[in-house]
Amino acid sequence: MIPGKENMKSSASGSEEIGSFAFFDFEHFLSRILKNWYWFVLMALLGYAISWVYSKYYAQRIYASNLSLSISNNTASYFTPNQSINFIWGQNSNQDGVYLKKMLLSRSHNEYLVKRLGLYVNYATAGLIKQTYLDRYDSPVFVEIDQSHLQQVNYPIKLIPKGGDRYEVVLPEEGSSTSLYSYESESFSTIPDYPRPENQIIAAGQWFTSPNLRFKLVKNENPSSIRFDNIIITLSTVNEMVNNLISTISVDFDKEINTIMIITKKGYNLNGTVNFLNISVDELQKKRLIDRNTVDKNTEQYLMENLRNIRKKLDSSGAILNNLKITEGLYNVKDRDEKTIQNIKTLEAKKADLLTKINSLNSIQNSLASQNLDRMISTNAAGVEDGLFTATISELKALYAKRRELQLIYTPNSEPMREINRLINEARSSSSGSIRSYYTNYYNEIARIDNEIARSSIDLKSYPEKERRYLDAERGYNMIEATYNSLLSKQNETQIRVATTKSDITVIDPAKNLGQAPIAPDVQKTKYLIIGGLLLLPLFILGINVVIDNRIRNLKELLKATRIPLLGVIGKNPHETNLTVLEQPRSSISEAFRGVRANLRFLHKEDGQSKIILVTSSVGSEGKTYVSMNLASVLALSGKKTILLGMDLRKPKIFGDFKIDNKYGISNYLTGEVEAEQIINQTRIPDLYVATSGPIPPNPSELLMGERNIKFLEELKKLYDFIIIDSPPVGLVADPFELMKYADASIYVVRHEYTEKHMLKMITEKYHKHEVRNLGLVYNGFEAQNAYGYGYGYGYGYGYFEEDKNYQEPLLIKIRNRVRKTFGNN
Repeated sequence: MIPGKENMKSSASGSEEIGSFAFFDFEHFLSRILKNWYWFVLMALLGYAISWVYSKYYAQRIYASNLSLSISNNTASYFTPNQSINFIWGQNSNQDGVYLKKMLLSRSHNEYLVKRLGLYVNYATAGLIKQTYLDRYDSPVFVEIDQSHLQQVNYPIKLIPKGGDRYEVVLPEEGSSTSLYSYESESFSTIPDYPRPENQIIAAGQWFTSPNLRFKLVKNENPSSIRFDNIIITLSTVNEMVNNLISTISVDFDKEINTIMIITKKGYNLNGTVNFLNISVDELQKKRLIDRNTVDKNTEQYLMENLRNIRKKLDSSGAILNNLKITEGLYNVKDRDEKTIQNIKTLEAKKADLLTKINSLNSIQNSLASQNLDRMISTNAAGVEDGLFTATISELKALYAKRRELQLIYTPNSEPMREINRLINEARSSSSGSIRSYYTNYYNEIARIDNEIARSSIDLKSYPEKERRYLDAERGYNMIEATYNSLLSKQNETQIRVATTKSDITVIDPAKNLGQAPIAPDVQKTKYLIIGGLLLLPLFILGINVVIDNRIRNLKELLKATRIPLLGVIGKNPHETNLTVLEQPRSSISEAFRGVRANLRFLHKEDGQSKIILVTSSVGSEGKTYVSMNLASVLALSGKKTILLGMDLRKPKIFGDFKIDNKYGISNYLTGEVEAEQIINQTRIPDLYVATSGPIPPNPSELLMGERNIKFLEELKKLYDFIIIDSPPVGLVADPFELMKYADASIYVVRHEYTEKHMLKMITEKYHKHEVRNLGLVYNGFEAQNAYGYGYGYGYGYGYFEEDKNYQEPLLIKIRNRVRKTFGNN
């Protein structure tokens, strides 16, 4: 049975469209990958080399260090609310923590550190390929700039050691600018053009002066043990450095203990991150301690002044009460309602406390209005427990100080002054809103208390006038006394804090250099990405190649798409001659042609008459003539009288291989120039005859379709057992379809990795529409290692065919056979 014919009918009724090939041939894709394995090895090695060079010379490591601290006790500072932190956080109101986080990330705090530590001076060292950032304490010398001199920022200055404490200052050949930065005013100024400053050798303590720079070198008494060939100094603006710092700091709270803060600093140098964190928190502790003492002392003085005033009122009220006792003889009111009087006393004590808070709130508001925050009292005295409000006051203090600095440099209507005033107005508006809300709450509470007191006082109107006067005097005295006691209690608390003040920030784990590994970049991930990306490159190219390559490569897919019977698979011809069957009778290709000969019987009837077999293809160079010659040869060698007709009149070929003169051929016969006997040539195979094409005519189609050619074929049928027609390709001309009408069987040659898929659509449609009958495929040029389950090709390595003597086992087969031989598994 012909391969593919047994399921042709059932497949034809399938749901898949006839002549439709798969968009992506995965089997071919896999075979291409295996065939081009060396590209993947090369890309993997190249990727590893690139990732190694990147990691060693180009990757700029980013390090991180951590510092943990605890916020321990309460504070009376106007920076934080006077309330237990555990209580605040227990109520999900992390006001003190939010404030400290804001403080650590604030511009004012980080600007102070930048200026104090000189962080606007950046240190690095340059190797052959990349530049490495240094901590200033690793450098053998520090750079101290003259802040009264204009400086050029972002301008790399190279210091080259010259022995001892001497260094050569090497400036860039290009890049000098006339726009210079002032560290005093934190602004840029333009100077006239100047020639490039010359390089100089200076010693530690000596000034380097040029139009765009002025600095001196200060020897580091404890430098790093590493010896540097050069030090690269780059100046940055204060604003730029502050922004960079803030972007590298993060503050988080411990998940288990909310009173613990974890501060993280990222940077290019581990020592730099460690030093910054420790100094930053140390400065914050000092500042917090100073602020707390200042506020507590202000509060203590405020309370003392109020106590003196209240003491006078208390003495006056006590004198009035005593006078009533003496003059009226009243020491008590008979039958008075103690419950009502006690209730009124309690309400008046609450009112007195609220009035005290309002007075404290007035003091705070006056301090804000007068911009004299150094006289600010504790917000606790006013009952303010708003962390955002206290943070806003801290911000206002920094803004006021900044404005005082700017007023010495800029005019009132300059842009920096307008901007600082805008920020101050925003902060004041925010604080005023908070104060107003407290005022509203206090006055509403006082109004409520007054109403309750009024209701409770109704019963007192029934007393005689003299007794009512005594009760009023007693109430007034009690209210003043309550106010006095409240102030006295707050004074005692404040005095205790002043005497025991210490920073409420306790460092648990300071930042340390423990040789932490860099947190970025992820070198391993980058390596895999580089290698993976390079491996994907050939994979992508091969995939695109498979998608856009429309050639037939998969025999299974060919049969599935066309559903045309397969007559045989012809291997790739390794010999120079096209007469393979004649010259190499024991070759696998010759055996394949014998298989085609055997399968031909399924395409026509065995009626004893001569058989006309037409051989065609889609286009030229697919092996149509090669198949025709060898099929005719194998038929003649089997004892069948066979004639091969070269009817591809446009491109005659047959005569060369059979060494026949092509002066006269079929074209001459069809034009009536010669007789049939004159164009039929005997070959060295006794039963094989050949009629060549002859000279190329101007009208080959008319000649082939003419009546003379039809009669020619009928005459030949009487003389020969088989007539093999080498016809033109069907994809180029229509001649073969007309000749197929007179053929008993037709062979369509498809060449492996050459024939385009779309070229098969026309012949497939005609076959399934029964316009072409008795058609079979011959798959030509197939290689055994690319077989898809059919086992056709040439050379199997078993010594059966001639070409097996040159057979080279694939590497995997060699390994498999060696393993089997070693372990005796035959």
